[in-house]
Amino acid sequence: MSQRIMSIALPQLSTDRTARRKWGRSWRLNGRPDAPPLAATAKVKNAMRLVAVDGHGHRAGLRVGQTLSDARALFPDLDVFDDDPEADAALLEAIAAWCDRYTPLVAVEQLAANVAGNAPGLFLDISGCAHLFGGEEAMRGDLVARLRAAGILAHAAIADTPGAAWAFARYSDRAAVAPGRHGEALLDLPLAGLRLETEMLDMLRKLGLRTVGCIAALPRAPLAARFGNSLLLRLDQALGREEEAISPRLPVPELSSERIFAEPIALVEDIERTALQLAGNLKPRLDARQLGARTLELKLFRVDGHVTSIAVRAASPVYQPERIMMLFRERIAGFHEDMDAGFGFDLIRLNVTESEDRPVEQADLGGGQARGEAFINLVDKLGARLGTDRVLRFAAADTHIPERSFGLVAQAGAGKAPEALLWSDDAPSANGQGSAAVLTRPVLLFDRPEPVEAVAEVPDGPPIRFRWRRTLYRVVRSEGPERIACEWWRDGRGGQSRDYFRVEDDEGHRFWIFRQGLFERETRDPTWFMHGLFA
Repeated sequence: MSQRIMSIALPQLSTDRTARRKWGRSWRLNGRPDAPPLAATAKVKNAMRLVAVDGHGHRAGLRVGQTLSDARALFPDLDVFDDDPEADAALLEAIAAWCDRYTPLVAVEQLAANVAGNAPGLFLDISGCAHLFGGEEAMRGDLVARLRAAGILAHAAIADTPGAAWAFARYSDRAAVAPGRHGEALLDLPLAGLRLETEMLDMLRKLGLRTVGCIAALPRAPLAARFGNSLLLRLDQALGREEEAISPRLPVPELSSERIFAEPIALVEDIERTALQLAGNLKPRLDARQLGARTLELKLFRVDGHVTSIAVRAASPVYQPERIMMLFRERIAGFHEDMDAGFGFDLIRLNVTESEDRPVEQADLGGGQARGEAFINLVDKLGARLGTDRVLRFAAADTHIPERSFGLVAQAGAGKAPEALLWSDDAPSANGQGSAAVLTRPVLLFDRPEPVEAVAEVPDGPPIRFRWRRTLYRVVRSEGPERIACEWWRDGRGGQSRDYFRVEDDEGHRFWIFRQGLFERETRDPTWFMHGLFA
């Protein structure tokens, strides 16, 4: 199957955006010739110039690059507004998201500003997708009509290569060129259809070269010597001699299922029912690959072009439709009041954006849930409702300093690299074990050791009494020391060692206390700290 690319040109994106905001989309749809032209202005070469003109202005003789004073001389009541590239880019991104209804391979055109005919536009790789919409002509017609209904003027064309589709969308009335026929169809188009810079076009026109056919038959070596390799590259890309890849704005989902509605739906119950059906459609494909979904995305396409995306992440690979539906039900319950259905959704798609090999688990002999499954379900519910980054678990870290020996990671990231640690310089060890797993450590460990005043019989011996939080304790039993050296690569070579003791006072209270600094080797005045309490 040959590649098929649709190019969409939006020549009046800036003025269409402003017209929609000021008067609504019906202002352009109903056609009001009595309305003044609309144009965007910006300061260019120390003068206010027109940088975008609507169709009414073009027909009246206004042009991009014209000074505002000259334009006012033609139309004193010209309606102008300040150019806003960021707002135009946001609208173009919204249109690109809406185009996902036709294909997941949507790319925003990235061309230099000095390229002739460089109107904002998109590339859609529709290979293998057109039959879902009744063919290429029907698919293109549906896209252009929907954008037109939303107040956005669009020209679209379909060809075998991005370069050919780009040229036909801007310099031809052909909607679709049959596979393998774009080469001969390009010959009659102007050279501007090759996405050439304005300066190069001017040089070619002075030599009498005005169409693609004029240069297609010329010797290549003189052309390359006179105009550089960029001219031949653009020619070869348009003709298909040189491969040109488009870069989709979003990663392609691993698996996907969708449903198109003849009558839009708006009720949450209908959305959940559809999501369950789509999850059921994905299950056979997940089973065939022995995969489970870790991250899923539900995309709701509203009839007016707005797209709502709901993403969920599971704590473990999921493949059962009911469990997938549970994730989305909890997620929808968290914000369904803010989800505006408008006039309804006419397309819903479920994507698997990340998957993993699912573990083989033996079911309980009594037919109940496998061990740990109830806990995973709870984590999934909390993560879907609160956000996966808010459901945390403890993880051991690869360090022997007690207060650094564990951190909090997102539970949904279990089995992978942790998504977030409370201590950025600590990471869980590969085997998941750390000094916090030693049973001789206290159950309650303070975040930061607290200073104490202690008296020992000998400088290196255990304490016989100490004062902590203004209370005096007398030690009757002790064990230790457990010596822990400093981490010189983190604390510097001036760090001091610690001698930990497990002590018990005369009332049965048990403490974990340490002396910092080795007497006469690291310091002449060691200090004592309380680090934890035993149960």
